[in-house]
Amino acid sequence: MLDVAIVGGGPVGLYLGILLIQQGLSLRILEQRASLSPHSRAIGIHPPALAALAQAGVGAVLESDGVHIRDGVARSRGLLVRRLSFAEASPASPHILTLKQARTEAILEGRVRELAPGALLRGVRVESMHDAGTHVVLAASPEAGERLGQSAAGAACTFRARLVVGADGGRSTIRRELGIPTTDRDYPDTYLMGDFPDTGGDGATAVLYLEPGGIVESFPLPEGLRRWVVHTDSLFGGASAGDLAGLIVQRTGVPVDARANSMLSAFGVRSRMAVRMVRGRVALVGDAAHQISPIGGQGMNLGWLDAAALAPVIEAALGGEATGPLLERFERTRMSAARRAARQAGWNMALGRPMPASFLSLRNSTVAWALGSTRLRNAVARRFTMQ
Repeated sequence: MLDVAIVGGGPVGLYLGILLIQQGLSLRILEQRASLSPHSRAIGIHPPALAALAQAGVGAVLESDGVHIRDGVARSRGLLVRRLSFAEASPASPHILTLKQARTEAILEGRVRELAPGALLRGVRVESMHDAGTHVVLAASPEAGERLGQSAAGAACTFRARLVVGADGGRSTIRRELGIPTTDRDYPDTYLMGDFPDTGGDGATAVLYLEPGGIVESFPLPEGLRRWVVHTDSLFGGASAGDLAGLIVQRTGVPVDARANSMLSAFGVRSRMAVRMVRGRVALVGDAAHQISPIGGQGMNLGWLDAAALAPVIEAALGGEATGPLLERFERTRMSAARRAARQAGWNMALGRPMPASFLSLRNSTVAWALGSTRLRNAVARRFTMQ
C-alpha cells in the first residue's frame, strides 16, 4: 500500500512527488508518456514559483540554466510605450526565469530519481479509479502491467494508495472519475509561436509589440534563442516557420531566420475550471483543476503553487491529523488564485487583440501616462510576475 499515488508526471506531478518523498512518504508517480516530451510550450517561471521550487532542491540549477528577465518593454510602431522593471518593483524577487519546459522537466525528473529511483513509472496510463473508503484503487492499462510485471496478459495493472493526487492535465482522467464538473470557456484568440535565434538585440529583456494587427511577444531563452508569440486572425494550423517569420517582420520590423526555427506551434485558448479540487481521498492540482490561457505564462506556476500548498496537508492527513479545515482552506485559496490568474490572462489577451491604429495610439498614450506613476508601474510589474 502506497501513501500517495500521483497521476501525471509533468512538471507539477514531478514537483509534488519531490516534496512528498522529502517528507519520507512512499509514492509512485504514474505518467503515461514513455519518455520526456521534447515540446516546450511553457517557459516562464515566476518569483513565487521559484521560491517554491527551491524547497525541492532544484532552485539553484534552474537559476543557473535559465535566463533572468529583469525588465520588460512595450513598443508600438517603432516607438517605446513604457518600460517595466521587475527588479525595481520587487528587489527581493527581481526577475522572471525563462527555461524550456523540457529542460525544467528533466531537472525535476533527475531530482525524483536521485531521491527515490523507483518512484516515477513511465508508460502507465491510468484508466479508472475507485475510492474504497480506506484507500484508493487505480487501474492502469494492461500494457503497463505487462511492462511492470504486475499483471497477466489482458489483466489490468492496479495500484493502491491511501491518497491520490490528479496532476494529469486539462483532460484529467482523475477529474472525470471523480465526477467533478467544470466551467469551460472558449476564447476567440489564436496564436502562432516559435523559437528562433535572437537577432533583435534586446538581450535579456521581454518585449511586447502592441501593433494594429495584433500583439507580438518576444522572450529570451537560453542558448541565444527567442520565443516569439504572434496573435493571428484564426488558427494557423498549417503554418510554416516562414509564415511566422513573415508575420514577425511585418509587425515589428525584426528579421528572424526561418531556416533556424527550432519549435513551431499554433494554438487557440480555452479556460476550464473544476468546481472543486478535493473529493474524498483525492485532490486535483494544476491543469486538472484549473486550465487557463497560456498568455502570461501562469499555468505551470499555478500548478507548482497548488502542490506546495497541498504537500503539508497530505503530510498532516497521513499523520492522523484532522485536515477538514486545512483542505477547505487549500481548495478556497487555490481556486481563488486560479480565478485571479484567469482574469489576468483575459486582460493580457484583450491587450493584444487587433485594433484600429487611431484607437491603439490613444490606448498606448493612456497606458504610458498611467504608468508614469512609480507606484502604479511597480504594482503592474508585480501583477505580471504573480506577486
